[in-house]
This record gives sequence, C-alpha cells and structure tokens, in this order.
Amino acid sequence: MLENFFQLSLIVQLIIIYLIIINIITFFYFGIDKTRSTLSKKRISEKMLWFLTALGGSLGALGGMYFFRHKTKKSSFQAGIAIILALQILLLYFLFS
Repeated sequence: MLENFFQLSLIVQLIIIYLIIINIITFFYFGIDKTRSTLSKKRISEKMLWFLTALGGSLGALGGMYFFRHKTKKSSFQAGIAIILALQILLLYFLFS
C-alpha cells in the first residue's frame, strides 16, 4: 500500500498528507473542547471548529463528534458538517477526474 502512495504525483501525496493531518487535528480539537466543557474551562470557539472543518477536517469533525459525543445534539452542526464534507468530496472528485 505504501509503495502505491509513492507512485502518486507529489501534489497528490501532499494533498493526502495535508488531509490526514488536518483531520487528526480537527478530531482532537473536538475532544479537547468536550473535555473543557465537562470541566467548565475555557472552550474552543465554534468558529475555530468550523474553520478546521472547512479547511478539510470534515471527517475528523464527524469522527470527533461521535467519538467524544460532542455537539451531536446540535442538528445545525451535524447538517453543516455533512454539507461541508459533501462539498469537499465534490471538490476532490473534480480535481482528480
């Protein structure tokens, strides 16, 4: 599998690495915000969570929401992230087809 990765063009490799990193960061930001909300500490702003999601971290956001059970009752958050994810998938499809 790794040898297939190295056969891809450099730009595709960089996009894949970027998406992995931004999704990991977004996932952990949701976890940190959940922990802070439980401890009544200063929270990560929703703007930051949306920003990370829009930068490509939509899968990490969805994973973080359900893994940490955070923001799952906010239907606007779920719908917004689903829309962003769909747009990102369309963008990747058009970029690589």
